[in-house]
Amino acid sequence: MKVGSTWRRMDASQRGRLMNKFADLVERDLEYLARLETLDNGKPLNSSRAGDVPVVSKTMRYFAGWADKVCGKTIPVDGDNFCYTRREPVGVCGAIIPWNFPLGMFAWKVAPALCCGNAIILKPAEQTPLTAIYLGSLFKEAGFPPGVVNIIPGYGPTAGAAIAEHMDIDKVAFTGSTEVGKLIQQASGKSNLKRVTLELGGKSPLIVLADSDIDVAVNWAHQALFYNMGQVCTAGSRTFVQEEMYDEFVKKATDIAKKRVVGNPFDASTESGPQVDKEQFDKILEMIESGKKEGAKLECGGGRKGDQGYFIQPTVFSNVTDDMRIAREEIFGPVQQIIKFKDVEEVVERANRTLYGLAAAVFTNDINKAIMVSNRLQAGTVWVNQYHNVDVASPFGGYKMSGSGRELGEEGLHEYSEIKTVMIKIPEKTC
Repeated sequence: MKVGSTWRRMDASQRGRLMNKFADLVERDLEYLARLETLDNGKPLNSSRAGDVPVVSKTMRYFAGWADKVCGKTIPVDGDNFCYTRREPVGVCGAIIPWNFPLGMFAWKVAPALCCGNAIILKPAEQTPLTAIYLGSLFKEAGFPPGVVNIIPGYGPTAGAAIAEHMDIDKVAFTGSTEVGKLIQQASGKSNLKRVTLELGGKSPLIVLADSDIDVAVNWAHQALFYNMGQVCTAGSRTFVQEEMYDEFVKKATDIAKKRVVGNPFDASTESGPQVDKEQFDKILEMIESGKKEGAKLECGGGRKGDQGYFIQPTVFSNVTDDMRIAREEIFGPVQQIIKFKDVEEVVERANRTLYGLAAAVFTNDINKAIMVSNRLQAGTVWVNQYHNVDVASPFGGYKMSGSGRELGEEGLHEYSEIKTVMIKIPEKTC
């Protein structure tokens, strides 16, 4: 990032061309990357192939298009002055990414940083470093100057902490647990007050009103929770169903959960693979046991699937109350909690009664209710009659303890540039 370096002197349009070249290479190696992701993470190959790898190229192309459009403006200030602003790179950006979407989170961090002309140092999760390392080789093949993109595998308390505490790193972007997010903010405060953006945990409410199409709502609620083995920060992990349709909803949700195919992620028929590791596996089973002990009704699942690997049966609880651990804490696994409510005013208050605010959803055929509930929910993203629809062009981030700052879209770019004001004294101003 030295003044006069190849990267700092490179035309913005050329940065965009290099990013598009990288996207070309990702598309060329789609099958290899998909298999590597599934091998490392355990998610179904169909998901890696159709979702995770394409996210990388799409994100890179989107921000490549922004590369020569990140600019300042002239400002008509008082007096004989000429005033303009510049958007300059923040500098060296650290990125610490999670294990649930290694490819996607890599792209979310790296693409906007490069678009704005920054250098980046990225630490993949220790559980899933393989695709990040391979992508690093593609940046070299694409022609990026040495030192612009740096991949540093390692553990959080060592490599991650070094990034958060380093005096020469100007920004850090982190996706992961709220607990670690707090540590990163503390490290920033104790070092150089580096800029911090955080995308953290969630306990997202999915609200089903009685006027909605029950079959549509059941299917979306199933995907909202069980997608990626439940290892999603935005998972619809509190399913609120209006009392008029509650019993029928529980029956249908249980039936579809029982049919979900859990097994070898390389098998084309598999819908859910194993959990990422033993630590996560044990945590999920412990949370399931807490649900049983606290009085929730186990409708299906509730234990390990098979006797090998970290496979968990798709699990559904009904008669869940707000004070139960499974309704308050992030499980990050295939455990659906279905909660009864009476009216809209009540459910909005209960949905917002949480430390988190990453995502939410409402299912209804009444557009007035949809808008009213969406506006009242305290969440960074609200879906209506759908779930998990994240687009690179729209900003993503959380309220409350789900994080700070935004990723993706134009708003995501703002996190990776500094605004400089330049004021020049001139002899005479003309309009």
